Formats: sequence, C-alpha cells, structure tokens
Amino acid sequence: MVGYWAGTQFFIGRLKKRQARWLVPGIFIASGMFYFLWWFNNNWLVPGSATALGLLMLWIGARLISVHDRYRLLGLTLMLRGGFNLLSAASLGPEMYGVWFVGTSVLKVASMLGLIYAVQDEIQQRYARTIDSLSHGFLIRDRRGHIHVANERCAKLLGFHTAQELIGLHSSDLLPGLTHEMVDRYFERFSAVDVQYPITDTAVLNLRNGNQLPVELLGSPYIERGQLYCLVQLLDISERKKKDDLLYQAARVDPVTGLFNRHALSARLTQEIAKAASKGRECAVLFIDLDKFKRVNDSFGHAAGDELLRTAAGRMQHLLRPDDVLARFGGDEFIVVLPDLARGSAGWMAADCANDILAAMASGFEVSYHALRVTASIGIACYPQHGDDSDTLIRSADIAMYEAKKAGRGEQRTFHDAMNAFAKDGLVIDGALRGAIEANEFYLVYQPITNAHTGQLTKVEALLRWNSSLLGPVSPDRFIPVAEDSGMIIALGTWVLEQACRQVGAWKKGVLDDVTISINVSARQLADPQFVTLVSQALIHNGLSPHQLELELTERVLIDDTANVQAVLGRLRALGVGISLDDFGTGYSSLSYLTQFHLNTLKIDRAFVMDIEHSERSNSLVHAIIAMGHSLGLQLVAEGVETGGQAAILEKMGCHYLQGYHIAKPVPPEDLLRFASHLSGAVRTG
Repeated sequence: MVGYWAGTQFFIGRLKKRQARWLVPGIFIASGMFYFLWWFNNNWLVPGSATALGLLMLWIGARLISVHDRYRLLGLTLMLRGGFNLLSAASLGPEMYGVWFVGTSVLKVASMLGLIYAVQDEIQQRYARTIDSLSHGFLIRDRRGHIHVANERCAKLLGFHTAQELIGLHSSDLLPGLTHEMVDRYFERFSAVDVQYPITDTAVLNLRNGNQLPVELLGSPYIERGQLYCLVQLLDISERKKKDDLLYQAARVDPVTGLFNRHALSARLTQEIAKAASKGRECAVLFIDLDKFKRVNDSFGHAAGDELLRTAAGRMQHLLRPDDVLARFGGDEFIVVLPDLARGSAGWMAADCANDILAAMASGFEVSYHALRVTASIGIACYPQHGDDSDTLIRSADIAMYEAKKAGRGEQRTFHDAMNAFAKDGLVIDGALRGAIEANEFYLVYQPITNAHTGQLTKVEALLRWNSSLLGPVSPDRFIPVAEDSGMIIALGTWVLEQACRQVGAWKKGVLDDVTISINVSARQLADPQFVTLVSQALIHNGLSPHQLELELTERVLIDDTANVQAVLGRLRALGVGISLDDFGTGYSSLSYLTQFHLNTLKIDRAFVMDIEHSERSNSLVHAIIAMGHSLGLQLVAEGVETGGQAAILEKMGCHYLQGYHIAKPVPPEDLLRFASHLSGAVRTG
C-alpha cells in the first residue's frame, strides 16, 4: 500500500523529496508488518487487507481523476477495483475465493492496461511538449507522405492554427504546388546509399495564404517499429535571406547608381557571349569614361559627383533597349553591352549608340545648382571580332576609349589591332621601366633658350632621355605616358628635379652661373603631398636661388585637379619658383587659366610658330598671344624656332625668348657649356 501511495504521488508529481527519502524504509517496514500479521492470523488478514486495499484504490482513483482528465479512465478503473475489494471484504467467504481471485485479476489487468496507457500518454505529452518548445518546425512523415507528428511551430510556419490540423494530412496538402511525385522523390533520398545526414535543402515555400516563406529543410531518417519515417526540421530563414540578399546586392549592384557593378557585368557579359556563340550572333561592348569628372568631385564634393553619375546613368539607360545592359565599371567609368545583334551589325549599331550617348552628355548637367558641361570618351569592342571572352572584350574597349581621349575627348573609337599592339608596347615599356632608375639608364639633355633681343643664354630646358638596356633608346612620347599611367612618373620626376638642380649647381661660378633651368612637371607630381618639400630641398642642397628653377605645366595638368593645383602653385610661388604654361594655345580653355592661375611664363606652341613666315593667320594669332602676354605681365617663350626669319619676326613682335633648332638642339651638359662660352664671346664681340 505504501508503494501504491508513493507511486500515485510520484505519478501526479506530488511526491516530495523528504517523503521519497522515507519511501524504501517504509516499504520494508510495511512488508514486515504484513508478513507478521499474516503469520499471526491469516483469517483476519485477508479480509482486512482487501478492505484497506479497496480504500486505497478508491483514494488513488479519486486523486487521478482530480488531477487531470487524461487520467480519468485509469482513475475510474482503480475506483471500480477498490469498490470490488470493499465488497469482497464485506461478504467474502472461503467458498468465494475463486470468484474474488477472477474478479480482482480482471480488474488488475484493466488497471495495468490503463496505467500503461497513462504512462504512454505521459511520455507522448512530454515528447510533444519537447518538440513544441523547439524554435523551428518539426514533423515526421511516413513513406506514403502522411504526417504522423508535428509541432506548433511547424503549424504556424505553414499557415495552420494548431499542430493537430496537420496530423494525418498528406504532405502535398500542406503546400500548393507540391505534388505526390515530389513528395515521393524526396523520401527516396533517405533510402539511397552513402547519403550524408541531415539532408539539407533551402526552398521558398508558397503557403496557402499566398505568402512566401524561405526555409531551410533538414531531413533525417527515423525508424519506429521497423518502419522508416522521415523526420524534417523547418527553419525559417527569412532574416538570413534578407541578409543574403543585401550581401548579394552589395556584391553585384553599384550603391551609387543602382546599376550592375563590374563583377555582375562580367558574369552577364559571359552569358551574352555564350548565347551569341550558340546562335551565331554578335554583341558589342561600349567603354564610357566621363571626361573631367574629377574636377566636379574636387570643386563641389563627392555628393555632387554622385549626383552627376546618377544623372548620366539615367540618360544612358533611357537610350538603351530593354535587353541592353548598363553597368558602372568603377569611378566615372560605365560599360554598355548590346547583346543578341545580327551578324555584321555590331560595329555600326555600337557606333550609333555611342553617338547617341555623346549627344546626351553634351547637353550639359545641372549639379548642386551649377550648370556643368561634361563630355564622354567611348571605346567600342565587338564579339567575335575583338575578343571571345568578357575580359578580352572589356580590355579592348578600354584601350579604344583611351584612344578616344587622346583624340581630344568627347569622341568615340572602335578597337583595332594596331591599338592592341600599342597597348602591348606599353606593357613592355612598363616592365622595362622597373629598375631603370637604379640601373642609371636615364640621362638629361639641355636645350638653350636665348633672349630674343640680346641673344644671351639665360634659360635652358632639361629634357629626359632613356637608353634602355632591354629596348635600346626609347623616345619620351613612348615612355612618358606609360610612366604616368603606372605612377612611376613621380619617381622619374623626382629624379629629374634632383639631377637638373645638381647640374645647375655644378655650373655655378661659370658662364651659366645665373641660368634658369626649366623642367616639366606632371599632374601626378603636383598631387604628391611631398612635392613642394622636394623642390625646396633640391634648391637648398644645390645652393640655387628659387628664381633659377621654372616648372613647366601643360593645360592637362591644370584641368585635372584645379583646387589642389591652385594650392600647390601658391606654395611654389611663395618659394619664389617660376611657373610656366607649356604648349599654350593647343588646349581647351587656355585664356581662363591665365586669370585663374598666377603664371610667370607662356610658351607659344611650335604649331603656331612654324607658319608665321607664310601664314597670315598664324602670324596674326602669334602676334595676339604676344600682345596679350605683355598686357598680363607674362614672359613669352616661342618654341620650335627653326629659321632666322621666324626669329626675326618673333623678336619684332616683342617675344622675350626663343627656343628651337635655329638656336641649338638639346645637348649634353658639357656641350651646353661650350655653346654658352661661344655664345657669350659672340655677344661680347657684337
């Protein structure tokens, strides 16, 4: 009876720890008392124990019914058994022991079955509570696809109210579009050989309410009573998918314009090339670079630059067909892909598209309440003529775009093999440039610049020459652009500055004691934060006065980074260094630079000088430049003077200095000394 009482208390969760400590001793004591009484008086014990057991059964049944409805069947069985025991104890005689034995045995079996059912139900409820506590969906289905177990989370994920609604349904009933064949194929994977579990899949489920749910499915085999079942866990990956989508967006979409970025473009172009190859079609690539874009960023800020990029992208997108691709390749560079073109049509269709884009850019932009004119340079490459993979086509179009820039910007050029040869030559030169300074392959020559009125040698221009151990003599027009593109121009420019100032220092206390040396400076050099310091140190180390150094800039240098150029030139002027504008008249807007930048010298380009003897137009233009220079207080140097007639005309017009083969060719420093000595003697004699 102690065992019955303790078992009941434990079953309903009411057995306390201090009671459990006395449970085993109590059972032993009660058992001892029972056997003592049975030995003392067996006739009294049987009716008495039946009565006591009957009362206990009634109590147990009442307790179970009061605790939970799920125990009602077991409780009623035990109460019936208790009543039978009480009835038997009151009227039981020896002749009724057989009846009592049969009746109590039946009731014992019934109560044991009820107990087994209650225990199984308790285990199942505990199992159900466990899977319901999971944060992800959980279901078990059989081979035929019917659901045997599901938790509440699974029901909510699939749009049902309770897990009980899922029990007995076929898997195809859970989701629209899920067929019996699909359900069967999924189960077949669990009977395959060498399968790694869990089987992991991701899917976007179409729910009955019309919503979509991205999930991860983890499938594992589950065997019960010799039958194979499929245990599936459903994980809601909506948040993860959002993050994945954001990462995908960041990896493939340009954040400024919303267009494809270069990685997405490369993948898409590869697809279009494959399609064209399979169909015998063509496609074209346009490489578009916005001219002078850096000036917008520097003058108005990056927000204005981004606004310009978005506006330009919108204009280009408006011109394209629905299947055409527009991508931002980086910086101010865009790429257009024209796919699925008829054989033989790619070239002219790309050219027409390029003309439309150039016209759209030429109409001007309004950015941050400022009216801007920004042109574009466009290079074109076509499949299969100029390449059969995405990288080759893009590289070919890029090379053609640089040719368009060299042609004056706002132009388009189509790639051809000669461009590729030039690009390869650039790669060879770039490789040979590495280490050329350390190998002492560079040297300077000096071209005299004389006073147009007195003939005295007062200035010289230092010119860089390269005798490569690999390539032999390489002209400046071949290696200077390569050095600028690679960034090596900074190291080269520093070397020229140091060598030229060292040479002027070596000429001290001679005929060239007070000569001014002129050297060319690139845009990259001016952008170097250490440039002004390098100039100052070169002057100090070689004992030169600042007026003995003049830095020559091209208009291209001035337009590339206006704000920075103005700041650097201001610091150079503070040092006392002269600033000269080279090739005046061949650029884009030279007159504006004369007021925007405080220059000391203008160098009139040889293109105007060469015709002043025979062309009235050239003569008038040079005369106007000289007159303007005088009015602005500038010194004027005429380049490319090759005849005495040209020299006489320029001197009469009021040009201050002459430079060209009529005076002297560029020569080594020792030859320049001899030339200066001879010239000095001739001047004194004259």
